[in-house]
Amino acid sequence: MPSAVLAGMPQPGAQDDIETTWNYLQHGVTRIMNNLQDGLDLQNYMGIYTAVHNFCTSQKAGTFSLTSTIVGQSQRGAHLIGEDLYKRLAQYLAEHLIDLVAQSKAHTDEALLTFYIREWQRYTSAGKYVHHLFKYLNRHWVKREIDEGKKNVYDVYTLHLVQWRDVLFVQVSSKVMDAVLKLVEKQRNGETIEHNQIKQVVDSFVSLGLDDGDSSKTNLDVYRYHFERPFLDATKAFYQKESQQFVADNSVVEYMKKAEARLEEEEERVKTYLHPDIAIALKKACNQVLIADHSNLLRDEFQVLLDNDREEDMARMYSLLSRIPDGLDPLRTKFETHVRNAGLAAVAKVASDAEKLEPKVYVDALLEIHSQYQGLVKRAFKDEPEFTRSLDNACREFVNRNEVCKSGSNKSPELLAKYTDVLLRKSSTTGAEDTDLEGTLVQIMTVFKYIEDKDVFQKFYSRMLARRLVHSNSSSDDAETSMISKLKEACGFEYTNKLQRMFQDMQISKDLNAGFREHITTLGTKGLDSSYSVLGTGFWPLAPPGTNFNPPEEIAADCERFSRFYKNKHEGRKLTWLWQLCKGEVKATYIKSAKMPYTFQVSIYQMAILLLFNEKDKNTYEEISTATQLNSEALDPSLGILLKAKVLNLDPGSDKVGPGASFSLNYDFKNKKYRVNLNVGMKSETKQEEAETNKTIEEDRKLLLQSAIVRIMKARKRMKHQQLVSETINQIRARFVPKVGDIKKCIEILLDKEYLERLEDDDIGYLA
Repeated sequence: MPSAVLAGMPQPGAQDDIETTWNYLQHGVTRIMNNLQDGLDLQNYMGIYTAVHNFCTSQKAGTFSLTSTIVGQSQRGAHLIGEDLYKRLAQYLAEHLIDLVAQSKAHTDEALLTFYIREWQRYTSAGKYVHHLFKYLNRHWVKREIDEGKKNVYDVYTLHLVQWRDVLFVQVSSKVMDAVLKLVEKQRNGETIEHNQIKQVVDSFVSLGLDDGDSSKTNLDVYRYHFERPFLDATKAFYQKESQQFVADNSVVEYMKKAEARLEEEEERVKTYLHPDIAIALKKACNQVLIADHSNLLRDEFQVLLDNDREEDMARMYSLLSRIPDGLDPLRTKFETHVRNAGLAAVAKVASDAEKLEPKVYVDALLEIHSQYQGLVKRAFKDEPEFTRSLDNACREFVNRNEVCKSGSNKSPELLAKYTDVLLRKSSTTGAEDTDLEGTLVQIMTVFKYIEDKDVFQKFYSRMLARRLVHSNSSSDDAETSMISKLKEACGFEYTNKLQRMFQDMQISKDLNAGFREHITTLGTKGLDSSYSVLGTGFWPLAPPGTNFNPPEEIAADCERFSRFYKNKHEGRKLTWLWQLCKGEVKATYIKSAKMPYTFQVSIYQMAILLLFNEKDKNTYEEISTATQLNSEALDPSLGILLKAKVLNLDPGSDKVGPGASFSLNYDFKNKKYRVNLNVGMKSETKQEEAETNKTIEEDRKLLLQSAIVRIMKARKRMKHQQLVSETINQIRARFVPKVGDIKKCIEILLDKEYLERLEDDDIGYLA
């Protein structure tokens, strides 16, 4: 640095160097503080900068040395000073700010805001200039003081902020804040304001958050205390007054719209001119006064909205009450009750006669309610898990405990299985009504999810699947496979194991029939155009025939050939003929008036009866019974269908089917179709099968309960009686909901069989 000094710069050597230096510096600082817009020329800028440098690097008070610090700061001879200069600057800033406080008293409201913002901007801009001019003071004396742990020493710019906070801010902050709140209230009342003013005030409050212990750190303490706290208090007071008045004069729905709009306004206010830190606290405050304080009023209106399907308003109520803790709990309870009652009412509407109730009508009634309220949960309640749980609870109730189920808890799974059977069975009407079979199966699974007695569905479904497979009247193998996959996904492999084995048996039977036909061709034997299904006893829910039967000679011969063929392939296996499931076709060539022979589709029993009329035109009941060996339970319905279709006539003198009656062939038989299906089930047979199925269900449940109890005890060895009952319920619940009485009976059975033993203190022990 050159040894010459700038014009106007204080000369070294005088005792009052600090006075001389400060007087010189003060002139420049004042010009910056008051007339920054006019700028500072380079000569004066360098003069001030050099004066600060010279003062801070003097070796001792009263003597300047320009070279010592320039050549090397760390020389031992250097004595960095600056405390006097720092204090003079601090005092100057305090006096400057005291003058601004006096000026502020002439302003109020928006004028005060304008004054505060103008002076803040001028002061902070000047502070940055002064900070640069006093750079050497910052780099050396201030840094050393801070490094040595001195408190209340800051860099020059921070000193400006501290003085503003401690001198001016404490005097005017409450008045400034009052002006801000009045401006915000004007905006809330619909007036247009200059919100940039508020943003600048917020920024100044934030800038004053200085850490007195560490000048390099900042915080939001000043902002939170002087801005956020009064802003929140004013917000609460404003909305408490407004909401009470609005509720008194308007409907609940209108109030919700108003509250929703106000909440959106406050969120926008945060984005526009408030600090992000206030967002959570402001939201909480608004939620309290706009929602929580009126939550009971809103909840009381919820039932009205449900009853009138006011979906948009329910969505609005959900959105509002979801903002407060536990705000939605009462709504979920009311929703669950409403859905349950709606489901019960829908079932009661279609269930005038439970015995004659069509499965499709019943299932559609259940699905309609579920679909309606599932849509409401999705659209109005945002698919919220707790509302979904309420919907599930309600559906579970009205699916399992309704008007139809009063006649038996098994009715829902039974009707669902029957509806599934209708869908999956070949039918000209079904295909026309339901083109989206896969979609309908998905809906079936929706109801199935709520069925508690899933074992009942399984029993009925497996019986009906067996009939579809045996009679080859499934609408689609793909649909059957899809349904089993869905059941497997819902209940696991064990639930569908037997169903899948049934399909395997049918595929094996196809291959077996192909081999049998090839075998017959090789032998050169002329047989019937027949096919056989070999079904595994353990997998098919089929009972042996309930009657003796003497098949027609042609049938018996063909069956014998197949038996020999099968036993040659599978040595040691035994075939049991399920005659009640066998069927065939016979061609009627005796009706001369027909343009072409009728083909009768008949059961094997009907076939045996009709073939007797090849020998003679009339047969008595006793002759038919003796020839076929059928008992009356099988013979009478078969004859009844033939009489009803007018294939046979009941001879005069015979009043009903039974002993003493005689039957003759009807040569005048007429029908619109040339293929006539006579193999139709009787209602009595259906009821009997249902009774047998229900009986099987009860027996299977006892075994399932016993096996579960033994499995639990084998693992635990010893348990309290009540604990064993509870654990059994938990394990079995996925299949059906067991009754406590049934579990206790099963425990007694196992005690009698000595699988278990009674111990002291009501304990049950396991006997290996």
